Amino acid sequence: MNIPKDLKYTKDHEWIKVIDDHAVVGITDFASHELGDIVFVEIETIDEQIVGEEPFGSIEAVKTVSDMLMPVSGTVLEANELLEDAPETVNNDPYGEGWIVKIKISDPAELDKLLSAAEYEKFISE
Repeated sequence: MNIPKDLKYTKDHEWIKVIDDHAVVGITDFASHELGDIVFVEIETIDEQIVGEEPFGSIEAVKTVSDMLMPVSGTVLEANELLEDAPETVNNDPYGEGWIVKIKISDPAELDKLLSAAEYEKFISE
């Protein structure tokens, strides 16, 4: 399982990477494998302020549909347009081209409540 050390993680299997004044959010490699072949990603929250742990979109796989939850409170700035035509990119490259949204974080202190790579690895192996 690929768990990059420079990211923060949630127990709901989202990851977040802070870049300057915004952050990129996606689902983990573990989540993409658990879901199976991803066939559709829906984000209807552009320009909306979302509270941490609330849904910002949904992801549909052959087996199921799941809400994606915001790791920290923030405003959704952009959705990954590549996923409209190639949602399987989330399976193939969850930490790169398969990112889901870019956000403006409301309260950077909320990042301290997220899991480190080591903590997330321990969480998924329990």
